[in-house]
Amino acid sequence: MVFSSTTFLFLFLPLVLIGYFAAASIGRRNTVLLIASLLFYAWGEGAYLLIMLASIGVNFALSRQMDRQHDRLRRKHWLTAELVFNLGLLAFFKYANFLTDNLNDLLDGIGLPLVYLAPIHLPIGISFFTFQAIAYVLDVYWRKIPAQGDVFKLGLYIALFPQLIAGPIVRYTQIREALDERANSVEERINGIQRFIIGLAKKMLIADTLGRVADQIFALPATELEPSAAWLGILAYTVQIYYDFSGYSDMAIGLGQVFGFRFPENFNYPYISRSLREFWRRWHISLSTWFRDYLYIPLGGNHGSTARTFFNLGLVFFLCGLWHGASWNFIVWGLFHGCFLILERTAFGAWLSRRSSWIQHFYLLAVVIIAWVFFRAADISQAIQYLGAMIGQAGRPAYYAGLYLDREILLSFVFAITFAGPLFPYLQKRVSERGQSMQALYLSLLMGLFLWSLTTILTNSYQPFIYFRF
Repeated sequence: MVFSSTTFLFLFLPLVLIGYFAAASIGRRNTVLLIASLLFYAWGEGAYLLIMLASIGVNFALSRQMDRQHDRLRRKHWLTAELVFNLGLLAFFKYANFLTDNLNDLLDGIGLPLVYLAPIHLPIGISFFTFQAIAYVLDVYWRKIPAQGDVFKLGLYIALFPQLIAGPIVRYTQIREALDERANSVEERINGIQRFIIGLAKKMLIADTLGRVADQIFALPATELEPSAAWLGILAYTVQIYYDFSGYSDMAIGLGQVFGFRFPENFNYPYISRSLREFWRRWHISLSTWFRDYLYIPLGGNHGSTARTFFNLGLVFFLCGLWHGASWNFIVWGLFHGCFLILERTAFGAWLSRRSSWIQHFYLLAVVIIAWVFFRAADISQAIQYLGAMIGQAGRPAYYAGLYLDREILLSFVFAITFAGPLFPYLQKRVSERGQSMQALYLSLLMGLFLWSLTTILTNSYQPFIYFRF
């Protein structure tokens, strides 16, 4: 079930809201949300709900045991057990087939029998709820928080449906108090609804429109693309992935507000960045800060030698790429980012900082767009061929951009570029300063966006969420 489906908008969400606000106490409201979250996950994953329940139960029990220990070595033993469980869960369901395929390539090369492993289903959102569980476990180990004594509250933290399957990655410390008591004013609920509408519009009116173009072009042989078509395809994907993922995050944050939770911001206009370091402070913020706090800093961060800092960065972005998918093209995407982040810590970074803002911005977009080719391509071979098409190296070009451009596509690009910067917050601020008449106009525009989005949902079957597969 996706947020942009009629089932969610007209059945699931209204029933949850009725049940939630009909409940008199915070405990009963938590129960409504937990049951709704488990049903939400089971709707799409069926029996794989047991995997998430196992994650909740094991992390609850082992964290309680770890928290009771005063001996540091025993605490480490319990921590090790929890990390092995969580990472093992992720490794089996997400990486077992990838590792087997690469092992078979090696075995085939030296003439040994191959290993057979049937395709393993990847439960939706396992990367997100596993990282949330690991963050909770490590915070308990470091004694930043006590272990949760109520399995249902921990279950709600891990399973809470707004951010369950595509983030943002919420830390237990960020909603710990809200699990026990939360004030939820009418104004906050209204703001949450507005945020949800904005996210839905970003998804339906921009991401999906340009996503169709990207899918059509990437489905063609790269050797038959003219540079104009190749550039149109990757620019459409560059827009799609931002508005798709940030749109989902907006919807998740908005729903959280409706229920009294404050989820962390996940995007802060990343495409206006002037360096890759700035980009990662603005893109998928909950993931980048997770890697910073739970991997990069524990490895030593940038407090050791230069070589050690570069190693830490390289390892973090290797794992960041691997987190996104069990494929070599995701690893290359991560290492590509890692290499440029390392480069920005050399003399090149100082040189870049002295250039004009336009040169800095051009550099950032060039790096990010080239990297997206590896992220979007089916494999390394297609990525290399596609990059060749972008610079005019296609063998027999037959497809050009004009075949895929129309008014709707051009209008979507205009909207995407316009709202890639902080224009919307500026308009919201000006509206709030202008009195009730302007606020009424603003709400009317939001309602128009909502109705336009609903019309698109009812007439369009193309509604992918890119990050669901991670």
